[in-house]
Amino acid sequence: MSDQKILTSEQRRRLLATPAGWLACGFGSGLAPVAQGTFGSLAAILPWLLLRSLPLQLYLFTLLVAFTIGVWACGFAGRVLGVDDHRSIVWDEFVGLWIALIPALLAPWWMVLIGFALFRLFDVWKPWPIGWLDRRLKGGLGVMVDDVVAGVFAAIVLAVVQALLHA
Repeated sequence: MSDQKILTSEQRRRLLATPAGWLACGFGSGLAPVAQGTFGSLAAILPWLLLRSLPLQLYLFTLLVAFTIGVWACGFAGRVLGVDDHRSIVWDEFVGLWIALIPALLAPWWMVLIGFALFRLFDVWKPWPIGWLDRRLKGGLGVMVDDVVAGVFAAIVLAVVQALLHA
C-alpha cells in the first residue's frame, strides 16, 4: 500500500523543517518505526494534562483551533509525502484523543486509560461512519475528520462507562 511506504530521510527532513510538518507528525511521535497512531495518541496525553485544567469552554475552543490548524498541517504533510493520510501523520490522533477524553477531564487517571483504549479501538476498527468518512474525504480535512468522529464515539462510550460506575 502506498500509504504504508517508509519515509525517506529527505521526507523526514522536509516534515520536521516546518511548523506544519512538525505538528502533523505529532512533534515527531508519528516517526516511530511501528504503531505510529498509538505513539501519536500516547504523545497526545502530555499536552492533554495541561489542557485538562482549562475551563470547558476554553478547552472546546482549543479543540476547534487544533482541528482547524490540523486540517492545514495534515494537508501540508500529505503534499510533502505524496500521500494524503500517511501513517506518520498523527495530529489527528492528538485531536481525536482530546475529544475522547472530554468525559475524563475531572475523572481519575484510570478513566484516561479507558478513554485511550476506546479511542484506539474506534480509530483502528473504523465502524460506520468512521470508515466511510476515511475512504471518501481527502486532504487535511479527510485526515482529521475520521479521528474526530472516532473521538466522539469514544467519548460517548466513556461517558456511559462513567455513568454506570457512578450509578
